[in-house]
Amino acid sequence: MIIDYHVHITPPDIIKDWRRIAEKEDYFKLLSESPVNKFATAEDIVEELDRTRVDKAVIFGFGFKDMGLCKYVNDYVIESVKKYPDKLIGYMSIMPKSKDLEKEMDRCMDKGLCGVGELFPYGQEFDITNPVEMKNLAHLSIERDLPVMLHVNEPVGHYYAGKTDTTPVKASEFAANFPDLKVIFAHWGGGLIFYEMMPEIRAQNKNVYYDIAATPFLYDKAIYRVAKEMGLLDKILFATDYPLIPMDQYIKDVEDSGLSLEDQYKIFGENAQRLLGDNILSKANA
Repeated sequence: MIIDYHVHITPPDIIKDWRRIAEKEDYFKLLSESPVNKFATAEDIVEELDRTRVDKAVIFGFGFKDMGLCKYVNDYVIESVKKYPDKLIGYMSIMPKSKDLEKEMDRCMDKGLCGVGELFPYGQEFDITNPVEMKNLAHLSIERDLPVMLHVNEPVGHYYAGKTDTTPVKASEFAANFPDLKVIFAHWGGGLIFYEMMPEIRAQNKNVYYDIAATPFLYDKAIYRVAKEMGLLDKILFATDYPLIPMDQYIKDVEDSGLSLEDQYKIFGENAQRLLGDNILSKANA
């Protein structure tokens, strides 16, 4: 089974009228105006799944500053998962500082969503290094066994829309403050994965996963073998950032990485299945 753990979905009316939303959401404006930006509906995602060998996708709406917009895209995720239960698994978009945080998390859980993210600390203007500011999100997620996906980027190299100050340093502080939280740091954690060569960071990051979204833009394919050599393949999630890049490009990169089939299977789906759990997958297959 191949599970794409990082897929962005956008309601058709927001796609049609994204400029109006962008007037009030600076980060959404920045990413939407990027020359590489694309939008995808549920039907676009299912079509891509059918075109490739990817079996399921973990989908989520944009992480807005406005909790009302988060609720709106969550409704579309809920609707899409209900329409394509064998293909789509839903995560929820939330604003961590909102007074409605717990209410929205429980509403989304009741409707079948099983995780939080992808959240944008810079774009949504919250500080992941501040334990007081993050405690509600972290503790509510731990209590409900909800993994949290956070956008993290590398602090060096070329600029691109979405390259922010959410670096491995900040991600490491967040993991240290909430070691019992299951967290997915997108984009290889901006390179945080390499610091797991330090025993104290590996111990600290016991519940941290890393997704491979945007790898073709950032890293040589040797990164997969490096993760294997470090003994961290069990923490790597197949993720494409679709519709940014076609899903089959990532499949080819993993297949051409030099990893054994057994190791490829860990990345393609076994790690995701363990994180999602049998209960979530059985519902998705029902």
